[in-house]
Amino acid sequence: MSLVLEPPPPPLSKSKTGAPLKRCFTSIRTALPPPNHRFRASRFPLHPTSSSRPTVTVVLKTEKEKNAVTEQKDPPVRIVAVVGQGSVSPLKCTPWEEVMMHTAKRLKWVDEGYEMVVFTDNFHQSNDQTAMDLQKELACADILLVVAVTNQDSVKWIGTNSGNIPNVICFESDPGLVNKLGGSYVHSEMKGSIFDKVVGISQLKKTNETKEVVQTVSEAWDRCNSDDIRFCLLVIINAYIQPVPILKNLRSKGFSTLNCMVKNCGPQILDCLMDPNCRKALQCLNKCSPVDQVCNYRCIASFESPKLEAFSLCVLQKNNCLDLDAKIPEKPYVQPMLKFRGKDLCHETAEDLFVGWLGSLDWSWRVVAGQNPAYDQFPCQYQLFYRGKAKGSFWYEPVFQVKTLEGELVWRRRKYRVKRANVPGTFYFSVLDNGVVSNEYWTIVDVSEDFSWGLFHYHGAARVAGQSYTGAVLVSPDGTYPKQTQSNRLSSALEKCGIKEWELYTVDNCACQDPPLGIPEGSSLHSMLDAKDQSWSSV
Repeated sequence: MSLVLEPPPPPLSKSKTGAPLKRCFTSIRTALPPPNHRFRASRFPLHPTSSSRPTVTVVLKTEKEKNAVTEQKDPPVRIVAVVGQGSVSPLKCTPWEEVMMHTAKRLKWVDEGYEMVVFTDNFHQSNDQTAMDLQKELACADILLVVAVTNQDSVKWIGTNSGNIPNVICFESDPGLVNKLGGSYVHSEMKGSIFDKVVGISQLKKTNETKEVVQTVSEAWDRCNSDDIRFCLLVIINAYIQPVPILKNLRSKGFSTLNCMVKNCGPQILDCLMDPNCRKALQCLNKCSPVDQVCNYRCIASFESPKLEAFSLCVLQKNNCLDLDAKIPEKPYVQPMLKFRGKDLCHETAEDLFVGWLGSLDWSWRVVAGQNPAYDQFPCQYQLFYRGKAKGSFWYEPVFQVKTLEGELVWRRRKYRVKRANVPGTFYFSVLDNGVVSNEYWTIVDVSEDFSWGLFHYHGAARVAGQSYTGAVLVSPDGTYPKQTQSNRLSSALEKCGIKEWELYTVDNCACQDPPLGIPEGSSLHSMLDAKDQSWSSV
């Protein structure tokens, strides 16, 4: 498939109507604008379409502040999704309509100003009001996302009514649909999605940044998970509409970055370049989009080494040469479980729930499934929670398998310091992962009374790496899914996290020979309760 970007047609005037629309779907419009952003100078040149959002300045009237300006907050980003009627996604055969409705909700966790509405493509068969509603939405849309639309009447209708939209992306849809990024047309010479595979990328007549957007969106969509579907939209918003803080670019900032690295980390840089594994890691990372956590962490986990850790520790953690400052996400808010076996949850009991089966088994828990595509989907995940020698100390050591990018199966292990948060069942985790500190906020969402399963949620950030993230892990003593009798309770726990069961990725626990387990001598386990005292004994 070859891709070609062409100049956009002259922009058409857009309707500014703000009248509420009657819809057969849920659309929460809070009208809360996102935080102030500044456009990156000379990054992603924007065509003068109606979606371009120049910074509006107001000159203050006082002579003293004559040159001072204040920025208006960016207007909402408006996204319209049209999905094929009755179409099914690869996410455990969930209807695309449900997937997109959930994506609209998850976009709000990033910024309340992201407004996404969802239609199915049966509008041409229904009453005129539905088509009118869709036309009104398209008239002020910044992005049109078309998924699994093949009906020819729908294709013609979309083509007729989407000419003014600067960003149109089509997946698994009729090849006759037009794709655009930043007002420029993107044509494909192959049938199917414009982003199915990026081949012939050199034919793009745009900047390197635009090529990177196309490749990043393509690779993310192909991973087929809810995080990456949202990520695709965030990448386009960040490139062509307004900066997305959680996607702050990780690339070198020119002379200041180079000067920082050479001045402070010369020996570590030289050692890394001379080490085969460290050099492979840098080469691998350079091929990833800097905002693609899945791609980046696969490189790190595949080629981690002491030289890479020393390089990252110096360049990022100690000197922050990229000048980044990611924050732990505040949303979604997840409430911890309040009671266990009829009693109010206390800190000691909460820690015992983490310790789980350790003592009667060689591990606390095994991960059954996870939600985050970068960190929760490795094979053979074992969790080790234990109390340390020092008074009040508590530790978490995950042990997991990685299939490296060279095809080798290797074991990896991390060590987190764990501290109690204010509310029982919530904790602060911190870890030095390949030279970069990650701080996380964990919540015990639910654990069954017989310790047959548990659900843990986390928010986290690697501050100097510029990466924020959320995730959740479903655990059990043997890595198998909870019994069907627990399905309602599990669904309720997932709902507290804003997670649908179809978002979970089932961990491969089939070939887990000789995991490097064990905890330090002198460590202690349970304080108030013990999993081995339970009647559950199917392990």
